[in-house]
Amino acid sequence: MERPWQLDPIPFIIAPDEWRVLEAGLIQRATLLNRILADCYGAQELIRSRWLSPALVFAQPDFLRPCHGIRAPGDTLLHFYAADLARSPDGRWWVVSDRTQIPTGAGYALANRLVTSRILPEAFRDNHVHRLAGFFRDAQRTLVELAPRPTDEPRVVLLTPGPHNETYFEQAYLARYLGYMLVEGQDLTVRDDNVFLKTLNGLEKVDVILRRVDDDFCDPLELRNDSILGVPGLVEAARAGNVTIANALGSGLLQSPAFMAFLPGLCKHMLGEKLKLPSVATWWCGQEPARQYVLEHLDKLVVKPAFRSRSIQIEPEKPLTEKEREELRRHVQFDPDLFVAQEHVDFSTAPAWNDGGLAPRSVSLRVYLVASGGSYHVMPGGLTRVSPEAGGRFISMQRGGSSKDTWIISEMPVEEITLLPTAGQATELRRTGNNLPSRLADNFFWMGRYSERADATSRLLRSALQRFNPERTGSAMPLLAPLLRTLEVQGQLPGVMKKPELRQNPEAFEAELLAAIFDPGSAGSLRNTVDHLFRVAVQVRDRTSSDMWRVINRLNDRLSMPVSSLVMLAGDAVAVLNETLLGLAAFHGLARENMTRAQAWRFIDMGLRIERAVYLGTLLDATSRSPDAENPSVLEAMLEIADSSITYRSRYSLLPQIAPVFDLILLDDKNPRSVLFQVNQLKKHFERLPSERDAAQPGSGRAILHDGAARLERGDTRELAGLKQNWHESKVGRLIQQTLRDLPKVSDAIAASYFAHSAISRTGRGGEA
Repeated sequence: MERPWQLDPIPFIIAPDEWRVLEAGLIQRATLLNRILADCYGAQELIRSRWLSPALVFAQPDFLRPCHGIRAPGDTLLHFYAADLARSPDGRWWVVSDRTQIPTGAGYALANRLVTSRILPEAFRDNHVHRLAGFFRDAQRTLVELAPRPTDEPRVVLLTPGPHNETYFEQAYLARYLGYMLVEGQDLTVRDDNVFLKTLNGLEKVDVILRRVDDDFCDPLELRNDSILGVPGLVEAARAGNVTIANALGSGLLQSPAFMAFLPGLCKHMLGEKLKLPSVATWWCGQEPARQYVLEHLDKLVVKPAFRSRSIQIEPEKPLTEKEREELRRHVQFDPDLFVAQEHVDFSTAPAWNDGGLAPRSVSLRVYLVASGGSYHVMPGGLTRVSPEAGGRFISMQRGGSSKDTWIISEMPVEEITLLPTAGQATELRRTGNNLPSRLADNFFWMGRYSERADATSRLLRSALQRFNPERTGSAMPLLAPLLRTLEVQGQLPGVMKKPELRQNPEAFEAELLAAIFDPGSAGSLRNTVDHLFRVAVQVRDRTSSDMWRVINRLNDRLSMPVSSLVMLAGDAVAVLNETLLGLAAFHGLARENMTRAQAWRFIDMGLRIERAVYLGTLLDATSRSPDAENPSVLEAMLEIADSSITYRSRYSLLPQIAPVFDLILLDDKNPRSVLFQVNQLKKHFERLPSERDAAQPGSGRAILHDGAARLERGDTRELAGLKQNWHESKVGRLIQQTLRDLPKVSDAIAASYFAHSAISRTGRGGEA
């Protein structure tokens, strides 16, 4: 999920004359590739006239037949393009690979620039380095122009596979820099061939999708049916012309290295020009002469799969044994269309910082282009990747490589362009943000629930362990029964009340309690709950502060340690629970004090309130069913778990009694740890939710809360003092049980109204986040 981004502080510098040659060659190449792509998904004249082999197109898994015939605005399918370049030792530049599907890395290049320009400000200024912001400004304009409907503010979203993707940082960084909402496939839905974003205000139309999801994963209906990353019906929406996707679906077709062998001829045929920027020498084995050459020089060439394939696994950096080479020869002879061969690339070197000094390291450069004004605009810079060792012939960031900022020197002062706010710039003041997507609201809601569930579990288990006595397990059981019943109902100790053998076996009983803390395989354990909290926090990491993320990360790390290194005795486990409660208190404090009172905070707090009301109600119900409910030790444990001991002592100078204890935890609307307080807070939240504000009648969830609060306000716990048993059959007992039945209905009402949608928003793009 996380790894450090290695940045070499020494920039890679390209002279103006050299850059002009590269720029012209890249613009020509992008134009050519776009025309080839448009033909393959359109008239297919290149195949009919034999400029392209049918096997080169139709045999590819990246040729998406459902996308054939989909018209793109301005016949531009390749809105963004990147080329991996290598400079040979004699100074000539070659294209090593074309990135036509998802040209990743532009965000990393921007991040590198922001860092390097700050650590080398004088050198950056004195060398008149071209700015990158102009490229991203053109990207914004291009995406606005792609909108299929006339509107002043088309909605552009960046579609991500999610936080588990290796380039998620770049996706979130770019979305924030460009001002686009970062969405996942489940955030979008297709209705009547239109794409909508699911928000708390309803469904809002999407005009342009800047995607970071692979072609075939984008639509499980017409493309890859096992995909959970895409949007069902997206291809049909694009076919109907109601949404534009950048890059167009199917653009990964030209990422095959086999096309490189055909580009010189296609350039002369389609553009009437010689290819200005050559590719590394390439032979596609689907042609007889090329296949013979490859077989004769198999030991001198790098053989790769011609198309994306799961069955063919070749590691080009690994030398082949004689047996492996002969096996490869048989594969090429049997199915030549699936293989391509290229010359070995010897990269030039550049100075890199290594062990406190400069050292030569092999480098390659990825340059980015965006379609603009009928042509292409080249980013004046790029992502320079550095080999981790001297003489490296294969450069990969995943295998220990680092990166550099790329400086394109100007012969005169450059215009200072930036998309970042500048001093003195007039900014429209806002008290709210953009409307919150339903998926994020769902994750915030469960972040609140899981954090409070972890808190309740820690308090219950801490109280149980402190009252656990290995020498008198049987006599302690009546005092522990309400706690154990609550833990059983909540799922931390399933079936514990049906295990009488635990009374006679203190070691087994202690093991049960410790497993409820540390066992990752137990569905209700504290560790499992914190794992869930961590997972939903990952989903909203770009919407939460660094401090909040550090708190959650530390909680997860602490409980993920091996049990042997955490605990040997019950007392050690209590210390771990104390640390966990401190971490959760820090999380709740950050949420309460640092988050604006907008939708994200509201859903965290609603989740917390529902979960707290459930566990307090469950504890009260379990206690009312215990024959020892009047025992001061049982009531003291209740006060401790509800964090209300000090409040009780300040009000009553006597041992805990059942009526005032139940009143404090159930009915006291001034106690933030009472059930009524949670219900009242939920009522206030519901009044501020989008659909509730505009509704003539309260929704089902709001009505349940209103009725529940009224019942609780009429409750009177004094009747409990006159009973000696069966407290759960009293009016107060039935009130607790009714409240416990109502709370899941409130949660379901929230999910039905705000996390799953059937109505299109009437409020446009308003709302708060």
